[in-house]
Amino acid sequence: MTKLRGRSLGRRASALERRLGVRFRDKDLLKLALTHRSYAYEQGGLPTNERLEFLGDAVLGIVVTDAIYKEFPSLPEGSLAKMRAALVNMIVLADVAREIGLGESILLGRGEEMTGGRNKSSILADGLEALLGAFYLDRGMKAARELILGLFTPRIRGQVEGGTTIDYKTSLQEMAAAQLGSLPEYQISETGPDHAKRFNATVFLRGNAYGTGEGRSKKEAEQAAAKIAVERLRATDEPPPAQEPVRR
Repeated sequence: MTKLRGRSLGRRASALERRLGVRFRDKDLLKLALTHRSYAYEQGGLPTNERLEFLGDAVLGIVVTDAIYKEFPSLPEGSLAKMRAALVNMIVLADVAREIGLGESILLGRGEEMTGGRNKSSILADGLEALLGAFYLDRGMKAARELILGLFTPRIRGQVEGGTTIDYKTSLQEMAAAQLGSLPEYQISETGPDHAKRFNATVFLRGNAYGTGEGRSKKEAEQAAAKIAVERLRATDEPPPAQEPVRR
């Protein structure tokens, strides 16, 4: 059974490499990048991809920061910081991971597998960072930079509209005021230990839950929820019915 699963992983990992247009020299490093903690624990405490995730987050951050600094020489520090935050967050990372089919290759425990873990934004975003960290170790900074820019350059340019980044919370506030005559309200919950907290946000319009999102910070979770609400409002002309105000 283990051997069969190992061969299956090999095929899926090779398919992932083809989609990325890269080749890992160290296949064990690639496997480690794909090893979610739920699988590692089920297998008796194997190493997980969390250290690689930590490294990949730093590599991604410096590459994206360098790219936007050079791409937009006239933008002030505050705008650059907002742009980086709009690019290096769980929403965007999960979208990139879905585009490259990363979820198909991640090693998950049975519980995560049964609850849709292959499409969970948190698992996909962490997995992408781990993959980038592993590729950096395997091929060096130059190759890692080329890979990251290939994935993120369209998003870097797409995030800019007249010199400002897309802010879904602001967009939702403006749309809700114009279309509904009310403002969005957010409810936040959190899970996980202090060093690895996850935040969940639900945005309410006229007392109705209209979008949920998660993130590594309250702001990121609220942006994720607002993005869904904005897309729903754009997709329909029918406003949500009025309900009782949200109780905090």
